[in-house]
Amino acid sequence: MADKIDVKYLKSIRGNATTEIKGPYEPGALLDHPKTITRRCLFWGAWLSFWGLVGMWSFSVVRYLIPRVSYEPSSIFKAGKPEDYPLGSVTFIETRKVWIIREEKGVYALIAVCTHLSCQPRWFEEEQIFKCPCHGGQFYKNGVNFAGPPPKPLARAYVEVSDDGRLLVDKERIVGLDFILPV
Repeated sequence: MADKIDVKYLKSIRGNATTEIKGPYEPGALLDHPKTITRRCLFWGAWLSFWGLVGMWSFSVVRYLIPRVSYEPSSIFKAGKPEDYPLGSVTFIETRKVWIIREEKGVYALIAVCTHLSCQPRWFEEEQIFKCPCHGGQFYKNGVNFAGPPPKPLARAYVEVSDDGRLLVDKERIVGLDFILPV
């Protein structure tokens, strides 16, 4: 009985309840004693859970009521006058991610998004081709794919001349590879 402590009276306090222990006491015996949950603790836990659920629900309702508006520029834009694009030129409009190409037959616009993984192809003047830097896709000047992994040609956007004589490009309206606006 060398490892036991003889305690005649010992009180442990848990919450508002007290437990009297009489007799020999083993060190750590109170630590192994099961804890009980009082009504007050149960009430506060339920109360906090209720208000937590109300808070999460309220947040969800507020997020639903506030519209998620994307502030992207319009897909329709004016790209200057046809005379601004010399014959044989390939001009990149960076803010709109569009290539404006002027040929003898007319003007057309290619959307600068690779059909493989949506990277942005670059124009190489000396080779007269578009190259995608991500996976090596290559496109002719008219947008047709001829090398690399892209499965389709570059998308061609609808182009028309507006009332004020400027080119009006609509990126949402995709046209075929044979579409060229005569100017």
